[in-house]
Formats: sequence, C-alpha cells, structure tokens
Amino acid sequence: MVDWELRPASAADVDAVAELRAVVLRPDLERLGRYDEQRVRQRLRDGFAPAHTWVIEVGGAFAGCVALRPAEDAHWLEHFYVAPHLQGTGIGSAVLRGLLERCDHDGTLVRLNVLQGSPARRLYERHGFTLETEDPVDVFMVRRPDPRP
Repeated sequence: MVDWELRPASAADVDAVAELRAVVLRPDLERLGRYDEQRVRQRLRDGFAPAHTWVIEVGGAFAGCVALRPAEDAHWLEHFYVAPHLQGTGIGSAVLRGLLERCDHDGTLVRLNVLQGSPARRLYERHGFTLETEDPVDVFMVRRPDPRP
C-alpha cells in the first residue's frame, strides 16, 4: 500500500475537492444520465464543510478527501473520493477503517449514499454497510457500530 496521511481540510481545499468529485463521479453519473459538468462541482461547493472534512495526501500531494458529518441520529460519510490512479491501492480501505473505528468507539451509526452501480458499494459492504433503501439513482446504506473493542 502507498504511504498516505490525513490532514484537516480548509476552505482553500474546496476547488481541488470539487474537481476530484467531478472526475471520480463522472462515469457513474454519465451512465445514469445525470452528469452535468457545472452541477457536479457546484453541489460540492454548496455543501463543503471543512470542519468535518479531511484531505488525503500521498507524498505531500492532494490525493483524495473524506467527510464525516454529524447528524441527529448518525454520522454521514460523504465526499469520499480517492484519485483514480490511487484507487485499488488500499488507501480507501485504510481511511475508511480508521473513521469507522472512531465511530465504533463512540457507538455511532454511520450512513452514506452511493450511486447505483458504483463499484464503491463493494468497498462499503466489505466494511459492514448494509442496504437501507434505494431509488433509481442512489443506494442508501447504514453501518451499525461494532461493539467489539
């Protein structure tokens, strides 16, 4: 696996995150007939919350991001993107494992949504997420905290 680090995001990261989102989601959004070059970036900008977001760096360079946004009954795993050339290297699994360990420790339920047909769904299922509901575009998943220490 490639060496990586997490650092807290700042407002200055929004453009890099928006661009990565557009690149990573494009194949799935196009397949679903939902890709809009401006909207894919603007939706990220509109909902970007640096206080709940981390940037993934490899060799000191931007390589991805992830957000864990607290909500009333759970935390929402959002904006989890890894640069395409680094997908499959174990970074995503390692980042996700670390975040889920924190949530397990706190007894926190984690929710997410993933696009229909996205290969990312397999990653989430491997880490204990199960189907909660779905529609023609999104699959909503949930992971209950693991009580094991």
